[in-house]
Amino acid sequence: MPRYTPGMVATVAESRELLRGARRIAVLGIKPETRAARAAHYIPEYLASVGYEILPVPVYYPDVTAILGRPVVRRVVDVPGPIDILSVFRRPEDQAQHLDDILAARPGVVWFQSGFMDRATAAAIEAAGIPVVHACIGCRRAEIDPPLAPLEGQR
Repeated sequence: MPRYTPGMVATVAESRELLRGARRIAVLGIKPETRAARAAHYIPEYLASVGYEILPVPVYYPDVTAILGRPVVRRVVDVPGPIDILSVFRRPEDQAQHLDDILAARPGVVWFQSGFMDRATAAAIEAAGIPVVHACIGCRRAEIDPPLAPLEGQR
C-alpha cells in the first residue's frame, strides 16, 4: 500500500488503487438516517451503494443501534475484523481524542475529508506506519470510472 505525506491529496490513480483494494470502510463520525442531508451520512450511503461494506462508528446518537442497516460500534477498535479504510468525519479539533482508538485499531488507511484534518493527529497516525489521505472519499470515488467495483478480483 502506498504511503502519503500528511496533508497531501492523493492523486486519482493513487485513490483508485486504494479504493479498488478496499472492501470494508469504517466511518468514524457517521450520522444516522435522521441526518441524511449531512455529508457524514450521504457519503457513506453512496459508498455502500457502489459495493463497499460500511462499518458505522457514530460519535453521538447513543440511542441509534444501526446505520445503513449495519450495527454500530462506539469505538474504532471495536469494529469486528479488518478495516481497509477508516473514513473520518470529525472536525480537526475533535480528531486527537480518537488517536489512541485509531492506533489500536490499525486500519489500512486513515482517510480525512477535504479541509478537515488535524495535522498533528495525521502525523502521529503516519508515524505509527498507517498511511493517511486527505481528500473527499466520495468525490474521489466519483472521479473513478463508474463501473469500478470495490470487490473486483476479490471474488
